[in-house]
Parts: sequence; C-alpha cells; structure tokens
Amino acid sequence: MKRGNLMFCDYHVHSIFSDDSNYEMEKIIQDAIALKMQEICFTDHVDYGIKKDWDDPTCNEKTVLNVDYPRYFQEIERLQEKYQDKIIIKKGLEFGMQSTTIQDFQKLYNKYPMDFVILSVHQVNNQEFWTYEFQKGHSEYEYYQAYYQEMYNLVKNYHDYSVIGHMDMLKRYDDHDGYPAFKQHKDIITKILQTVIADHKGIELNTSSRRYGLDDLMPSTDILKLYYDLGGRILTIGSDSHKKEDLGAHIEALKKELKAIGFESFCTFEKMKPIFHPL
Repeated sequence: MKRGNLMFCDYHVHSIFSDDSNYEMEKIIQDAIALKMQEICFTDHVDYGIKKDWDDPTCNEKTVLNVDYPRYFQEIERLQEKYQDKIIIKKGLEFGMQSTTIQDFQKLYNKYPMDFVILSVHQVNNQEFWTYEFQKGHSEYEYYQAYYQEMYNLVKNYHDYSVIGHMDMLKRYDDHDGYPAFKQHKDIITKILQTVIADHKGIELNTSSRRYGLDDLMPSTDILKLYYDLGGRILTIGSDSHKKEDLGAHIEALKKELKAIGFESFCTFEKMKPIFHPL
C-alpha cells in the first residue's frame, strides 16, 4: 500500500508449502491485496538435516518434508500471472542452514532461480531450538555463543543469500530472565555483521517479536544500531506469518523504530539484488 510514496510489503511469508502452515498461497495473495499491500515475497521453509526433500526415497508418512520445489515455483508463477495488475509477487525461500548442510543448500540455490533468500539458523547439529533440545544441559552463555558461532561460520562460507533472518531468534525460546545476550556476545555479533556488510548482504527486521510478546525488536535495537553504525543499510521487513492474522502485522508501525535508529530506507529484492525504498 502506498502511504504517500511509501511501499507496504511483507518479505517473510509462509504458506501451505511449509510444514508448519496451512495457509493457501492464493488466499495469502487475496488477503495481501485486501490489506492494500503492493508486494509480497513467499519464503517457505527448507531445513536440511532435520527435514527431507519431497522426492527423497527414504521418506515415509512420518517424515517432515521441505518444500515441494517444482509445485511451489509453478504456483508462484501462476499467481504472478493471475494477479500481475494487483500485486508484485516474488520468489523466495527461507534456508534453515547449518554448517553441515551448506552443500545441500548450494545445490538447491543453483537449481531454481529466486529473487530472495533468507539465511536463518533454526537448529545446530540437528538440535532444534523450539523443542529446547539445543539448550538442554547448557548455560545461556554456552548456547547463545554456539548459536552465533554457527551463524558466523555460515556467513563466512556461504554467499548465496540476501539477508539473515531473525538474527537473535534464540530469545524466543530462552527463559526471559534478563540475560544480557547482546553485551555478552557483542564481539561475535560484530564479526557476523561485518562479514554480512562486506559481502553486500543484509539483515531482516522480523516483526513477530510483537506476536511473541518480546520486549524488544527482533533483532534487538542494540543489534540494529550496531548494524547501522557499522555501515549496514540492506534491510528487509517481514512478518514471519503462517496464518492470516499475522500477514503484514506490525510492519508499518515498526518502520518508525527503524527511523529512530537512523535508517532512511528498506529493501525489496529482484533476482537477488536489493531495491531500496524510503521508510
């Protein structure tokens, strides 16, 4: 939706092609149009290591699957054609990466043309955060440091992505006891951001912080300020929606927070290249 000359878009959207959503793609597009959104990017989940591809012969009825890529991109192309006069629709994926799965993601990226890729860390050593398997038996310092070390290893060794997703998402699953994660891990966070900037990549503002009831942005205001101070300007905004109620949520409101930090623009992407828009 244009507010003056401003762009309203959502660059982190999950559909029925993700294992944790039942939201039909065409319904998402219809809802986005109703919200007067100008552009949307589908970013469904791929998590090699803990999930298998749809055509893996070892799959059974209990296997958690990645995106069915041919059907996924075919459906996006159908919707691009059908709704071309009403909304811009971009092709993306959310890569839930680990150091051990880089080659799997490289093969996937090489096979399918995309506009946008979110690099996220959802698990380390196939231990997921939301189940607390990764955190079990470790101090907050230990599991936060391991999380950021994995992220640092990834951005040093993998380059076909657009932005880092929900950079401090581990705080969704900690015990909210006031652990000063930014202060304790600022050195490695700085290294990550310096690597991202040098590689001409970016980070996202993930507005699900509001949905999760967090008391700060995601990534935190401290991380966003550090990114800005280091010279980072490539930034996308996404709801991380999996259902109608969350599509586009809090995006316009949180733009004010970005302006307060000093940001003047945010990005959409086309064929993996950022396009800047005023906040």
